[in-house]
Order: sequence, then C-alpha cells, then structure tokens
Amino acid sequence: MKLRRWLLVLIMLLLCLPSVVLTAQAKTAGISIQLDGVNLNSDVSPYILPKVYVTMVPTRIISEGLGASVDWNQKSKTVTIGKDGSNLQLTSGKKTAFVNGSSVALDASVEIKNGRVMVPLRFISENLGLQVEWNQTAQRISLFTGMVVVPPPVSTGDEIRGAWISTVFNLDWPKSKTSAEQQKASYTSLLDSLQEVGINTVYVQVRPAGDALYPSSMVPWSKVLTGIQGADPGYDPLAFMVEETHKRNMEFHAWFNPFRANTDILTATLDPSHVALSHPDWIVNTGKQLYINPGIPDAREHIIDTIMEVVNGYDIDGIHLDDYFYPSNTVFNDDAAYRQYNNGVYSNLGDWRRGNINAFVQSLGESIHRAKPNVEYGISPFGVWRNQSVDKTGSDTKAGVTAYDSMYADVRAWIQNGWIDYVAPQIYWSMSNPAVDYDKLVDWWVGEVRGTDVDLIIGHAPYKLGTSEIGWQSASEIINQLKYNQNYSEVTGSIFFRAENILSNPLGLKDQLQSYYR
Repeated sequence: MKLRRWLLVLIMLLLCLPSVVLTAQAKTAGISIQLDGVNLNSDVSPYILPKVYVTMVPTRIISEGLGASVDWNQKSKTVTIGKDGSNLQLTSGKKTAFVNGSSVALDASVEIKNGRVMVPLRFISENLGLQVEWNQTAQRISLFTGMVVVPPPVSTGDEIRGAWISTVFNLDWPKSKTSAEQQKASYTSLLDSLQEVGINTVYVQVRPAGDALYPSSMVPWSKVLTGIQGADPGYDPLAFMVEETHKRNMEFHAWFNPFRANTDILTATLDPSHVALSHPDWIVNTGKQLYINPGIPDAREHIIDTIMEVVNGYDIDGIHLDDYFYPSNTVFNDDAAYRQYNNGVYSNLGDWRRGNINAFVQSLGESIHRAKPNVEYGISPFGVWRNQSVDKTGSDTKAGVTAYDSMYADVRAWIQNGWIDYVAPQIYWSMSNPAVDYDKLVDWWVGEVRGTDVDLIIGHAPYKLGTSEIGWQSASEIINQLKYNQNYSEVTGSIFFRAENILSNPLGLKDQLQSYYR
C-alpha cells in the first residue's frame, strides 16, 4: 500500500515538473528596461507576446518610471494614460486605442495578468514622445527622452578588457543586411552593452573573407553588409564604428583574417574584384576554404596593402591579426610555389613556410609603424606554440595542433625580434584540462614575453561555457582565469571570444564579469 502511494506521489510530481521548469525559465529570462540609461525596476517582469512580439509591462512602470498619470476603470476595463498634454486610452480586448481622441490600431491591447494591468510598452512610450530601442542580445529595452547622457566608462587604467566582434556569417554584427540605420543602431547598442559589462576595447573583424567593411580600392564590399558581395551599403561602416567607439572612450582595433580568401570553396557569388577571381594563381583550395598562398611574395604584399589602406585612412587604435596563416590538419598544395620562390634558402617545406609568415609579420609591422607609430600591432595565435615532447623549450602540453608545427607561425621569433607590439594567444582551455592546462600555458607565455617590449594579452573562450568539455560547466572558470592572470605583471589584459558569448550571459558570465570588473 505504501509503495502504491509513493508511486502516485512520484507520478504527480513528474506531471507538475514541466510547469515548474517553465516558471523557473520565465523568472530567469527577465527583460530589463532603461530610461536614459537608468534602470526602471518593477516587481512584475515584463514579457513578450508571441507572434506579435509586443513587450507588455505593468502600469507601474508607466506611472513611476515615465512619470505619467495612470487611471484604471475596472468596470470598462480601460486604462487612461496622460503626460505632457498627451492622452491615451486602451481597453482590454480591443485592437484600437484612442490617442488624443483619435482612433489608432493596436497590435496588442491591455491584459490582466495575476491581478496586474499590463500595457504595450512601445506603443505607450512612442506616443508619449520617447524613442524606443530593443537589444535582443542583452534582452533590454532602452527608452530615450532625447536628453541622453552617455555615462563615462569605468576606469580601467591600462588594462585591456577586450571583446572580439565577429562579422563573418553575421555572427555578432551586423545582424541586418538591409538597413544602414538598423546596422548603426545595432552597433551602438552592442557597444553600450559591452561597456556596461566593463569592456573597454573592441576588435572588430573588418576583413572576414578577402573583402571589406569599408570602401576599398583593392577588395570588394563584404556580403555581410547587404547579402551580396560588392554591393555598396550606402555608408562607411568602419568610419561609423570607429567614431562611435571613440565617443565612449573605448579603443577600436581593426581585426583582419590575413590569408583566408573565402569561407568556402565556391566562387560563383564572388565579386569580380575578389582576389580568388582576379588572382586565381595565388589561391590554394584546401577542400573546405580558399586560402591566399603565403609563399607568393606578391600575394603577401597585396594583403599588406589592404591593411595599410585602413591604417592610412582611419583613426584606428590598432591592427589585429588572428591565426589564419597556413591552415592546420589539411593538405596545402604549395609545392610549385616552394620550387619557384625558395631559391635554396630553406632545406625543407616547413621552414620555408615559417619564413614566409615571418617575412609577412615583419614587413607589415614595419609598414604600420612607419606610417603611424602610435597604432598598436598585435597577433592572436593558436594558444600552444609547441609541445614540450617535440621541443624541450615548449609548453608542458599535449595539444594535437600547435602554432609552430601546424600553422607555421613561429610566434617566438616575432616576440624575440620585436616585430609585434603585443601577442594575444588563444588559451581556450580550462584550468582543469589535463592535456592542455590554462595555468601552464599562461606561465609559459609569460616566460616568452618577459624581458621584451611585447605585451601579453590573454584570449579567453566564453563560447565554451556550458559545453561538455572539461572545466566549462561554470562561469566561474573565466573569473578564476582572470584572477590567475593577476599573478603576473606581464599580463596586460584579456580578450573574450566573442561579443555575443558575453552578452548572452552563458551560465551567468555577463553578471559575474560585470561584478568582477567593478
């Protein structure tokens, strides 16, 4: 009899579980509201009506937050809202409202939820003369009276608190491919959200696939702007982004994928000016992507020229390269270039490839500093230079890929020769990974830059939070990494990959970062 009773209780609990989960999700997925940068608090969470995508808020937000008068008539189920001469009337169940006596169509009207009167925020705000912006990533509604004062950034000293902003595949920005105004609003909202967390530097991908997010005389417009490569978006995105970033006292670094020509091997939709069509002899098809062959001197010079176009044309704070040198774990058919350009200097293909990348890194740095000495020049290589098992001076790691052996990037040479201003290794492993340990890698990179003029910035991997990889089941992993960095004066900051993986707040990371930085 007892067993039967317990089984009945268990069944009832299981039946109730979905509603409990949904309730918990509803509470955690809260929408925040700001008026001119100040949070408007409410004891009832706003919610979005499905299908019509209208945000509903309690009338308390309207009365206390916006300073409007609110009168509710229980008998007619009508709310009357007044402010600065404007008068709005909305009635529950009716798809029209009265604005100063005139009938206006509504997407959603008044609702009664848990005894609270809920009204459509955008309709109310815009008819009271406010501007309304929605930040999908941050789940935040921003209201502006037209007297917006951008708060000064948190003082960070010289510490770099950076975020990579990926434009390839429209990952972080731009989300819209049609409207310049939407793209502009989206970028400023992204900046504001990052700055709220404590970010003071952005690394924006301006050359995602042999193309450009700026008007160039050498490469076509990127398709991420309009959906069509080569199509003019109607404004200069790079100029706009630099200006808006500097308005907030944040630094703007132009991020280039150096040798990636295209994200796939297809050429049918490429603009005629794209390097894969204008110089097919420079291109190597890896089976998954198209690469510009680093072994061809003219090809390397072409990339340097495209970067210098940005250095000379824009008020940027830095030039930033990622790890797109030679691709790893694939066949790279460059035997013909090796025979043509080696000239007997190198005895093997690997050393020749490293020599090509070294020549590129050195030449680009000299060009940048000759044109603008104050522009920072840095590279973010793969996090492991070499394993100790292959080179006793390498790190105590067991990585399957290394910068030196797989991508032919001899980062040690760049540091020792002072060809770069900073190095930002992508240390995308946790502090509990037995094969590649975060702590050991930071220790190793600190030793590499110690006594040089090259700064060390650590690249972190918030995109791994919540995955099954060891050590990424809590956002405190990132915070503990930041705390570990404080052991070394050589570590001058951090960069997070990528913006959306901060602002989507995985496992509460955004909140923890904001608390840590402030």
